[in-house]
Amino acid sequence: MSDRAREKQLSAVMIVVGLIFLVGIYPMTLIWPSGWVWHDGGQSNYFQMIVGVYATLGVFLLVGARKPMENLSLVWFTVWSSIVHAGIMAVQAINGGAHDRGHLYGDVPALLIVAILFAVVTPRRSTVPSAPVRV
Repeated sequence: MSDRAREKQLSAVMIVVGLIFLVGIYPMTLIWPSGWVWHDGGQSNYFQMIVGVYATLGVFLLVGARKPMENLSLVWFTVWSSIVHAGIMAVQAINGGAHDRGHLYGDVPALLIVAILFAVVTPRRSTVPSAPVRV
């Protein structure tokens, strides 16, 4: 597959994931709380914080989708932060007892899927010419 085709796929993935992060996380917590909510219900400080952080990342992914090759640091941040977040959540779900195990089927694999999608469609060499370094 050509770098140009992968760049188009990356742009599409950035748009879809950006929209999910922006407007999809909150509804998923209402539909399937045991797979998406890490608190005892209600609008906890943690819940508001995590929805806000992911909505912000969603906005940046949507904006970055216009020129994905100029936003590779955002792409790789999304990959690695998703892997780290999923790993921490997996350990916490396993150690947290039966009431946290739903996360092993909800948000943990969802973040790993996001990371894999981004990693697979991201072109391996930049098609953007390097800017001259000014000192």
